[in-house]
Amino acid sequence: MDEIELYIPEGIVDALPADGEETKQDMGRAIEGWERELNAALADDEMGAVVDIIDHFEERWEAYDEYVVELRAWGQSPIYAMGWRDLHAAVIHQLYDHDELAKRIDRERNARIVDDGIRHGGGPS
Repeated sequence: MDEIELYIPEGIVDALPADGEETKQDMGRAIEGWERELNAALADDEMGAVVDIIDHFEERWEAYDEYVVELRAWGQSPIYAMGWRDLHAAVIHQLYDHDELAKRIDRERNARIVDDGIRHGGGPS
């Protein structure tokens, strides 16, 4: 499988305030790190690690989504939380844009569901 190349969608960068240059740089570094981590897992054919990374992205997406609500409730701007939330969602979407990778991710997730059902006695009687 070819290496994955991630990017920050322009809409996310464009939505940041003019003083958000540091956040843009942080997002760029995050993308580079995630790309390295994902490509290392793919090179070792560790789909479990890839799914763990995606699960982490989903958890972070949910956490940032909650921050948006909290910040609004406190009368503060949620723009940075929205940017990070949207970046995590965009990365997940970018991974699923690779058909072969998406199929492998789905197989790993389905295997985990079956494994959890067997481990917890969730199978049919």
